[in-house]
Amino acid sequence: MTTLRLRPLRRGDEPAFLAGHTQMMAEGFEFGLRFTPARSWDEYLLLLAAWRCGENLPGGWVPSTFLVAEYAGELIGRSHIRHRLNDFLAREGGHIGYGVLPAHRRRGYATEILRQSLIVARALGIDRVLLTCDDDNVGSIAVIESCGGRLENVFAASEPGAPGVRRYWIE
Repeated sequence: MTTLRLRPLRRGDEPAFLAGHTQMMAEGFEFGLRFTPARSWDEYLLLLAAWRCGENLPGGWVPSTFLVAEYAGELIGRSHIRHRLNDFLAREGGHIGYGVLPAHRRRGYATEILRQSLIVARALGIDRVLLTCDDDNVGSIAVIESCGGRLENVFAASEPGAPGVRRYWIE
């Protein structure tokens, strides 16, 4: 039986990653965090490793772990686990951000990505995990609630005209 697993990016992932990044950017979702074609693939992998250690962080960022979701040998999504919260993450970003590539949606992969991300978060010492999503994102609401998310509040987004932000905690 094939199972989904989260893992770090590898050297051989570049073509699949680039295809996924392009698909998600077309939807306004940054699949590859701070990825730019001007940076070599090896440099990007080193950058992700540095961020995991809290080094070379962009302004306002915290140490984080970036993992891709693989199913049957194919990259189908990703997870970004922030090791701690800053003011922005405590309000709008949360500890975990995840995404599933368009061709793989509505199959339960997002729930499994979040479930495994919660295991990684616990291993990092995060006992109480904050998750956020747009107030109109029915899919993410269902995923978060199915993984035990308890709604704390909903508030207006920082961008005018954007949907409200739902804040959930999973303990």
